[in-house]
Amino acid sequence: MKLLRYGPKGREKPGILDKEGNIRDLSGVIPDITAETLAAGAIAKARKAKLADLPKVKGKPRIGSPVKSVGNFIAIGLNYVDHAKETNSPIPKEPIIFNKAPSCLGGPNDDVIVPKGSKKTDWEVELAVVIGKAGSYIDEKDALKHVAGFAVCHDVSEREFQQERGGQWTKGKGCPTFGPLGPWLVTPDEVKDVQDLDMFLDVNGKRMQTGNTRTMIFGVAHLVSYCSQFFQLQPGDVITTGTPPGVGMGMKPPRFLKGGETVTLGIEGLGEQTQKVYAYGKNK
Repeated sequence: MKLLRYGPKGREKPGILDKEGNIRDLSGVIPDITAETLAAGAIAKARKAKLADLPKVKGKPRIGSPVKSVGNFIAIGLNYVDHAKETNSPIPKEPIIFNKAPSCLGGPNDDVIVPKGSKKTDWEVELAVVIGKAGSYIDEKDALKHVAGFAVCHDVSEREFQQERGGQWTKGKGCPTFGPLGPWLVTPDEVKDVQDLDMFLDVNGKRMQTGNTRTMIFGVAHLVSYCSQFFQLQPGDVITTGTPPGVGMGMKPPRFLKGGETVTLGIEGLGEQTQKVYAYGKNK
């Protein structure tokens, strides 16, 4: 299934994509896609629904994040061999974990705002994992049983805040609009091999990132298991799993977002995002 949330910000409704690409309204089946509804079996309830009987949504509504909010927005750093090499970083021996602020979550096509004082706002296409079942100390062999689905994530990053201002990476990762997620939450049964998905990101129509999840250093099952050793994973939590090469800071000379750009990104089978980028205070 491809689940989604559609409508104006703050008033989104749950939906499901049918085989013809139409959005069907799910609000008569589940009230929304949230931590609480995921824990209460929203995926199973949606699966039982007869798509042909659900109302077809007219027009092209705004698509929101496929989960209403996140309690924990976990990110994994330097998790692609080719990305670690382009940044001249050593290959991690264990996953690098940091947090994105839950408030940075946004819809897949919402505007991205370059923060006030930013000098080095960068792009990163990533595979995100949405947790559907709580767990601590999860065995790797059982890890995917805790996954509600997968989604495209744009891990927008301010490199000066992240690397040159001291402290944690979180400084450069959690600014408002820095976490576009979606368009869909794709359930695991629709993903043949999560460790073999093509990925891309374009800036103003020029290809910047080309990659595949097979070059991950630590795979999805390992990451879910690993994170659960240090904190309890909860329904609705998001783990975004790292980016392939082609980020702005790895270019010679480096290239960063200033405002006025259009960024398009996507992952095989999980859909695409398109964002207009605005400098702080310049968006509509």
